[in-house]
Amino acid sequence: MVLLTQTDNVTLADYFRERLHVSSEQLDPPPHEDTLWYVGGMLARFGDTDQLYSYEGGAMTIRPLAMLYKDAHEAGSARERCLILRQLGDLALFMGALFPENYARRGIHQDYFIGMGGGAYDYLSENAPQNRHIFSELAAAFARMLALIADACSRQRVFDAADVLQLYQRWRQSRDHRLERQLRALGIDLSGGDGVH
Repeated sequence: MVLLTQTDNVTLADYFRERLHVSSEQLDPPPHEDTLWYVGGMLARFGDTDQLYSYEGGAMTIRPLAMLYKDAHEAGSARERCLILRQLGDLALFMGALFPENYARRGIHQDYFIGMGGGAYDYLSENAPQNRHIFSELAAAFARMLALIADACSRQRVFDAADVLQLYQRWRQSRDHRLERQLRALGIDLSGGDGVH
């Protein structure tokens, strides 16, 4: 893989694809190249707020996944149903990977995103006019893709003691592998169970 340099004319999609490639090197087997291209393009697309938000009831909002599911169920054609389910799957992947804490505070956990997004992609893997192999992989490995996207999009930042303690407490409650990797990268030894050494 060729890594991008500062002199390259880098698009947002290229940036995300590079980050996904680097993060996927830890996975066995890694996602297919086509799937990484699709996800990188999806992340770039949602980087444009016009693609992420819709105008409803006089306000900009993100259409709830359950409403998208209802829209797909009521769709007048197979083409329309596939377009709506693609939006549902992509939104579930994006929101579930990048904003899980925001939704968890409202009682919406990752199993909801996995069920909604995985189900949408599963339908597309059998009915979409193209990219069925990509949708099949996204459906089968939805939870793994959430973790991959979260890792690829995580920001490098300086943590103070309060941040480390909060990160550790979140890890203790969830046992999330991404949080564990962040703690280990900060030099926190988690081998002794729940204690910080």
